[in-house]
Amino acid sequence: MSFVSQPWSNISVEFDDVGLLERVITFTLCTIPSCVFLFINGTMLFTLRSKSVLRDTCRYILLFNLLIADTAQLAVCQVLFLLSVCRITLTYPVCGMLTVFANITNVISPLTLMVMSLERCVAVCLPLRHAMIVTIRNTRLAIIAVWTSSSLHNIFRVILMLDFPFEDLDSLQMTSLCSDLAMQLGPRSKVYDNAFTVFLFATAATVIISSYVGVIIAARSASTGKASTLKARNTLMLHLVQLCLSLSSTIYNPLLVALLKIIQSVGFIRLNKFLYVLIILFPRCLSSLIYGLRDQTIRPILLGHLGCQRRLKTVPDSG
Repeated sequence: MSFVSQPWSNISVEFDDVGLLERVITFTLCTIPSCVFLFINGTMLFTLRSKSVLRDTCRYILLFNLLIADTAQLAVCQVLFLLSVCRITLTYPVCGMLTVFANITNVISPLTLMVMSLERCVAVCLPLRHAMIVTIRNTRLAIIAVWTSSSLHNIFRVILMLDFPFEDLDSLQMTSLCSDLAMQLGPRSKVYDNAFTVFLFATAATVIISSYVGVIIAARSASTGKASTLKARNTLMLHLVQLCLSLSSTIYNPLLVALLKIIQSVGFIRLNKFLYVLIILFPRCLSSLIYGLRDQTIRPILLGHLGCQRRLKTVPDSG
C-alpha cells in the first residue's frame, strides 16, 4: 500500500534549490513531532503493560497490538523520510526489507480495528456470552491471525517483486530514493497493491459499520444497558474515524503527484513536509491520544507516567 513512505522516487523534483539551512529546519520540524509521537506511543505501550487489569483485559490487549503496529509504522516512515531529506539512496534488498516491514505493520492497523469493533459489538449485543467468546486465548488467536494475514499479503508482494529482471541491472544500488512506490517494480505489483487496499478498507468499513448497526439495534432492547450501549457506539464511531484517517493516507502519493503539476519545486517540497506531518505522522499517534485521554482506567495511569508520578490510584473503567 503506497502510503507508508515518501513517494519522491517517482517525482522529478530538483532538490538542489533547497539550501542547507532549509534542510536543517525541515529535518527539525518533522523530526520533533515524530519523536513526541513516538514518546507518547511508547509511554502508552508501557502503561498497557504496567498493570494486571490492563494486561489481562482483552480489549486492552487488542489496543496494545494496534499501538505496536502504529508505533513501528511511525518509526519506519520517519526513517524513510529522513533518508529522503538527506538524499541517501539504498540498495534494492535493504529498501525492500524496509518497505515490507512498513507494509506488514500498516495492514495490521485496519485488521485490528475490525477485531476491536467486533469485540465491542459482542459486549453489547451478547453481554451474557461475552466472557465466553472474548477470552484471552481467543484474543491472542485473533492477533496471530491478523499478523499472519498481513505477512501472507507481503509474501505475495515479494513474489511479484521477484519477477523484476534484477540481473539486467548494472548494480543493485537504487538510483532513486527508497519508497514503497519505488519497489513497485512491475504493473502487476501496482494492480495488486491497489486491489488489496480497496478490498482491505472496504472489508474493514463493512465490519465496523455492521457492528455499529448491531449496537444500534441492541440499544432498543430493554435488557441492554443504555449507558454501555452509548459508550460502545462512541467507541465504534472512533474506530470508523481511525479507519478513515488510515484510508485518507492512501491519497498521499496521488495528492503529491497532482500538486507537483501546479506548484513550483521549492513550494512543493515545503508543502510536502506539512502533509507528511498531517497525513502520515498524526494518525499514528491518534490511538494513544483517544484511548489515553478517554478511557477512565488508562487515563490516570498514563498521566502519572507522563508526569513521572510514582503512585496513582487507579480509577475503575467506565468506558
